[in-house]
Amino acid sequence: MRKYSIAAIPADGIGPEVIDAGITVLEVLAAQRGDLKLEFSLFDWGSDYYKRNGVMMPADGLERLRKFDAIYFGAVGAADVPDHVTLWGLRLQICQGFDQYANVRPTKILPGIASPLRDVRAGDLDWVIVRENSEGEYSGAGGRVHRGLPEEVGMDVSVFTRVGVERIIRYAYRLAQSRPRKLLTVVTKSNAQRHGMVMWDEIAENVSHEFPDVTWDKMLVDAMTVRMVLKPQSLDTIVATNLHADVLSDLAGALTGSLGIAPTANIDPERRFPSMFEPIHGSAFDIAGKGIANPIATFWTAVQMLSHLSEHGAADQLMRAIERAGEAGIMTPDVGGKATTRQVTEAVCNAIRGSSSAKRGGHDGWSCGSSRGHR
Repeated sequence: MRKYSIAAIPADGIGPEVIDAGITVLEVLAAQRGDLKLEFSLFDWGSDYYKRNGVMMPADGLERLRKFDAIYFGAVGAADVPDHVTLWGLRLQICQGFDQYANVRPTKILPGIASPLRDVRAGDLDWVIVRENSEGEYSGAGGRVHRGLPEEVGMDVSVFTRVGVERIIRYAYRLAQSRPRKLLTVVTKSNAQRHGMVMWDEIAENVSHEFPDVTWDKMLVDAMTVRMVLKPQSLDTIVATNLHADVLSDLAGALTGSLGIAPTANIDPERRFPSMFEPIHGSAFDIAGKGIANPIATFWTAVQMLSHLSEHGAADQLMRAIERAGEAGIMTPDVGGKATTRQVTEAVCNAIRGSSSAKRGGHDGWSCGSSRGHR
């Protein structure tokens, strides 16, 4: 029996709904396999915690998380709390505090889901976007002076270090090397940003010599948006700066049908600290509590979490279950379906078990049958 301790931080908006669904699916998966035990500890940090305590997480939050094997994260964001407070107070504090410098976002069209791209189907678009996650445009360097005066200045300084760029470029090359096509695209804006972006290009060229079996090319970020839409089959592994990959990965999610299916892993490749796994979609507080939040991104990021824990068999089993639920047409409204969060969750649970009931129709009688009280 292999045991792992997981810190669950549902946080805001639909976060609690999708994390609850994710834990349900993971518990069913572990029980079905019989050789895997996942122990979840729930943390109530987020915007409600901020309203009570003036901070998004306690001062010793990182120290409390350090002992876990992984972090399962929902979303941050609330209508009545400034976005920079929620983001920097929780998610970015964890990412930077644990040096989770590789943000990995797989993107593909899942069975049963239609892409808005013409004549592009499952199998035609299968990418992994690697986002530098510790510096760049989101380094936090800068400030404001002369507040409220006509000469007020606000500065956000993009910080690119050789060690930061080299390690993410090398990570992306290794990832590309592990994939069948062995193809990497490096995205910058070096025609206009002549210092940091030119350094990115130079480092990508230098590191390429370490990976002679990987074919690589480079794109300007604006041209990359065109290529993603018009020639999706020409791409495989993509690496870009914190800001650029943030924007491109949202576009990628939309091209595969919905941000509701897009997962994220915030990885410390050196495994000094726990890595964090979360859906891309954000808090979506406009649909919170309606029972229609798409849990697929949260399930898919659980696949990433299991792979990071070297539980590759369990990861593959969960991914197949996700795909079978889609093939059966059991989907939430954001991807053209009529199912609820609970119905999609139950479909994936039944697919894990190999149940014949995971077919189109007959949702209402399903039950995952998982005990929820121990967390």
